[in-house]
Amino acid sequence: MKLIIVSGRSGAGKTVCSHILEDLGFRCIDNLPITMLEQLATNMKTTQNTPTAVSIDVRNQLDQLKHFEDILNKIRQNAIDVEVIYLDAHDESLLRRFSETRRRHPLSTNTGLSLADALQQETILLEPLSRCADLTVDTSEFNLHQLRDFMRQRLGQSSSNSTLSVLIQSFGFKYGSPKDSDFIFDVRCLSNPYWMPHLRDYTGKDPVIIDYLDQQDDVQHMLGDLKRFINTWLEPFSLNNRSYLTISIGCTGGMHRSVYLVEKLVSQINSTYCNLQHRHRELL
Repeated sequence: MKLIIVSGRSGAGKTVCSHILEDLGFRCIDNLPITMLEQLATNMKTTQNTPTAVSIDVRNQLDQLKHFEDILNKIRQNAIDVEVIYLDAHDESLLRRFSETRRRHPLSTNTGLSLADALQQETILLEPLSRCADLTVDTSEFNLHQLRDFMRQRLGQSSSNSTLSVLIQSFGFKYGSPKDSDFIFDVRCLSNPYWMPHLRDYTGKDPVIIDYLDQQDDVQHMLGDLKRFINTWLEPFSLNNRSYLTISIGCTGGMHRSVYLVEKLVSQINSTYCNLQHRHRELL
């Protein structure tokens, strides 16, 4: 019996996530009152074993959102496999999306709050759900098609079996750290191809950058340490009923060192205990 709870701030992609789960065979319920969540889980044990997804957001009963963690714990004690997925994005991205669609934010409809204030208030109200998330996804850099592809890949692998779904992603610190990371490794201390004028316009996927970084002792030392860490801890995470793990590796611009390391790790680590995916945020 599988229950996925989808939440997140308005405009972050909850509807896209729900549609993908529906395509994967889930029965989807939009904006179920939190007070009915425990009863739904109980009914799942007595009815046909159909995986179910529920969307919960600020359209819900606001005074009940703070009780979410207690209800979630009761459901898990009832032997229901529950995952919480939380989608979010930077305020600037959400403001732009609302401007493009000309939709009103649920919290500003009857309160007169500005859109910026409504987004801030929404963050506070949904904190009990974001705190309990098994998977947090930062959708700031995705367009609609990229978000669909990313969520389909991440959710499709998780729903097909019980294996840990691992995402290793590169990023640039100059553009901000990703919100959706379980581990962040800073590799800005390593030799940087950017300072070699003839290498600057390439990326960590290009042979000239690979050849350069293959010859740097500090880069190879870091690669070895990262590989040992990941290979050591994948099995414990997998055996601890963990569904998702996101590992982010950042350099200054997210174009050279971090991309190189992600590519090397994906080809070298032991994926026996996981479904392995990788992404280069600044190369989208």
